[in-house]
Amino acid sequence: MTLHTIKPSPGSRKRKLRVGRGLARRGAMSGRGTKGQRARSGGKSGLKVKGLRQTLLRIPKSRGFKSPVVKAATVSLRDVNDVSLKVISPSSLKKIGLVKETRYGVKILGTGALTKALTVKGCQVTQSAKKQIEAAGGTIAS
Repeated sequence: MTLHTIKPSPGSRKRKLRVGRGLARRGAMSGRGTKGQRARSGGKSGLKVKGLRQTLLRIPKSRGFKSPVVKAATVSLRDVNDVSLKVISPSSLKKIGLVKETRYGVKILGTGALTKALTVKGCQVTQSAKKQIEAAGGTIAS
């Protein structure tokens, strides 16, 4: 037995139906019916586009502009002050639930008052927050 002598078992491969050859079966009209746009060559293809257009029209338009620049998650000093942590880091803020995502960094904002000394590690800090942290006796390690 060699590759060129192998044949498929009888009945396993169905022969392709040739359309438009003679009058029998799919003969004269080739299964397209009589006349009309669908019977013509290239006549049905536009209908697919028409249906696609309807679905595209149903999709609501996305408006405005979304910046590709990702922003850091923000936390105010007011929230940080309420938490009983000595060292503030992105992972600790995520653990206690003040921040959902730390992938793009964490920024501490200067809103609210700070009453205790904190050590901030691995967070961005605004100038007003930096002043308050240092005034309270805290440090910022980058």
